[in-house]
Order: sequence, then C-alpha cells, then structure tokens
Amino acid sequence: MRYMIWVFALALCMAIGSAWAGDAVNINTASASELQKVHGIGEKTAELIVAYRNDHGPFKSVDDLEHVKGIGKKTLEKIGGELTTGGETKD
Repeated sequence: MRYMIWVFALALCMAIGSAWAGDAVNINTASASELQKVHGIGEKTAELIVAYRNDHGPFKSVDDLEHVKGIGKKTLEKIGGELTTGGETKD
C-alpha cells in the first residue's frame, strides 16, 4: 500500500512539473542573467552556457548542456526540468 502511495505521489509531482514547464528558460535565447534565475545556475555557469552556444550554435536538446564545462549528469538532472530549447524565455 505504501508503495502505491509513493508511486501516486511521484506521478503527481511529475504532472505538476509538466504544468510548470511553460515557465521554462529557453537555453537557446536566454541571456546569462536570465539563465542565472534557474536554481543551480550561477554566474560562471550561465556565462559558459552562452559562450558554448555562441561557439557551437543552438542546443538541439537540454541534454546537450552536458557538453558545457561544469555541467554533468547530476547537475542536468537538477536543472533540466526548468530549461527548454524552444519557445520564449519568461520573465
């Protein structure tokens, strides 16, 4: 029974997270200061993301951030839900 409650709670959290995806920051258009609004992205990382984008072109997916120095799988798991490669960045 506890397992079923846990699964339901996890599914609910995922659904709520999807609803908030409309407020995601677009890593292909966001400035360094806009990227810093994402919990887990500091000034240096934001600047590295913008520099990588300028050098290599737009990101095809959020997973491409793993190519940016300082962003590994664990970091991407934490911040990935707040990022997108399409749409406009919300203020």
